[in-house]
Amino acid sequence: MLMGAEMPAFTAFVGNMLDPRIHLAAWGSLVFPLSLVIEGPIIQMLAASTALAEDAESWKKLRRWMFQLAGVLSALHALIAFTPIFDWIALDIIGVPPDVLEPGRLGFQIMLPWTMSIAWRRFNQGVLIRTERARLVTAGTAIRLGVLLITLKFLPSISESPGVVVGSIAVALAVISEALFSEWAARPAVRERIMTALPAKQKLTAASFRAFYIPLALTPLITLFIQPVGSAAMSRMPEALDSLACWSPVHGLIFLVRATGFAFQEVVVALSPQPHAKKELVRFAKRLGLAAVATLSVIAFTPLGSYWFGTISGLPTNMVSLSVTAVGLAVLMPGYAVAQSLFQGQLVHARKTKAITHSVLIYAITASAGLFLGATLDNTPGIIWAIATFTTAGILQTLFLRYHSRRLPSPP
Repeated sequence: MLMGAEMPAFTAFVGNMLDPRIHLAAWGSLVFPLSLVIEGPIIQMLAASTALAEDAESWKKLRRWMFQLAGVLSALHALIAFTPIFDWIALDIIGVPPDVLEPGRLGFQIMLPWTMSIAWRRFNQGVLIRTERARLVTAGTAIRLGVLLITLKFLPSISESPGVVVGSIAVALAVISEALFSEWAARPAVRERIMTALPAKQKLTAASFRAFYIPLALTPLITLFIQPVGSAAMSRMPEALDSLACWSPVHGLIFLVRATGFAFQEVVVALSPQPHAKKELVRFAKRLGLAAVATLSVIAFTPLGSYWFGTISGLPTNMVSLSVTAVGLAVLMPGYAVAQSLFQGQLVHARKTKAITHSVLIYAITASAGLFLGATLDNTPGIIWAIATFTTAGILQTLFLRYHSRRLPSPP
């Protein structure tokens, strides 16, 4: 939940600086989506360390593989950020307005530490969850949010840097601080629980890790790849610049509410071995999902929506109306996000991760087809069509996951 406050805070500060449309569009269409795509293969390291870091040998192997993969992905980030490849992606593939190109390039260059920091902290967070120290994960997120807010607040007073630069520096420093804290917090857990554990019954090998992790890693990679696809589609629909600028605050609000269920997958993985866990986890998921949908609905269908986007996010009137309409189409997202975490956690615990990959392919194909249709019809504001498409694709993905989770053997 705390991590979900990151994007609304970003929008609130950057939205009140000079040229907010340009800098929010640069962040929402280039900097953040491209950073997310590059980090995609590493994001499930949290699930991997939660499920597989059973003893000293498996922990050491996972840590080594994590740093190797993160290093390769960071090199890819640098290759794109500091070469003409960025121009090709931004202009020819995504098709952003020319005014967005240079702010987007600068922000993406500043975000270079992002992938390594995300990999490092996700690995350590999995260890903390596995060893029943989840409160320290929350503490790390609070530190990240604190660093973000302090940087956003005080950096503009000592520098005349544009909004996307201030925001990118704040996000980069925040995630670095969280990664450093997670390393410090995980050390006692590793020393007291991992290093002293009995050798695992099933030895972790490179082959067994690939069989477990590759389907899991494809899940966020495919999902996050849809983000720049969405930017490319919105760039070719009516009200392109406004839609791209609205995307950051709209996505930030949806992410804030959805964040209540993001860590639930790892909770399901960690608690599933316990007696009667399935019934209690399902009951909790229903309550959490309904509460999240109700929260977003209150914002979308009351004056709170205009207050959020107009006063807090600082958007102009026409963008406020566009953003409120988009959020109204997304009210089911937090609910099915909780359901997905439940079903995926059950599948990860059973080590049946291929079904998760197949579900994401359904999402990606549905979303891509819908976005292509929207760009072809050219009769609806981009962000409205995109949110409706993502919601439809997410519902289909959830139903597929539900079907496969129900086919798992009942726990003893």
